Amino acid sequence: MLEMTREEFEELVAEGLDRIPQELTRLMDNVAVFVEDEPAADAPDLLGLYEGTPLTERGEWYAGVLPDRITIYRGPTLRMCGSREEVVAEVEVTVVHEVAHHFGIDDARLHALGYG
Repeated sequence: MLEMTREEFEELVAEGLDRIPQELTRLMDNVAVFVEDEPAADAPDLLGLYEGTPLTERGEWYAGVLPDRITIYRGPTLRMCGSREEVVAEVEVTVVHEVAHHFGIDDARLHALGYG
């Protein structure tokens, strides 16, 4: 498995977020991004996870709720990549994929766009 400190991986996640156009990041609302080492045991290969209510589904009822949560998983990413360059590319794709869920874009559309 490729070695990378948690701090290095967190920096890659931050860089992935920085690559998203400001026009979009300004629209992100009530969402927090986390890095975890491993996903739940029932999904050991999961690279990222969005948990929350997409912007497209929020209505008047949406108030006083905890932030949506985007989690990027370090362990599976490092296990599937053979080089630092592959990790950089995979983290960027995963970050965009999960942020897209926040905007209400589903997996089928993301796959069609190359972010599957």
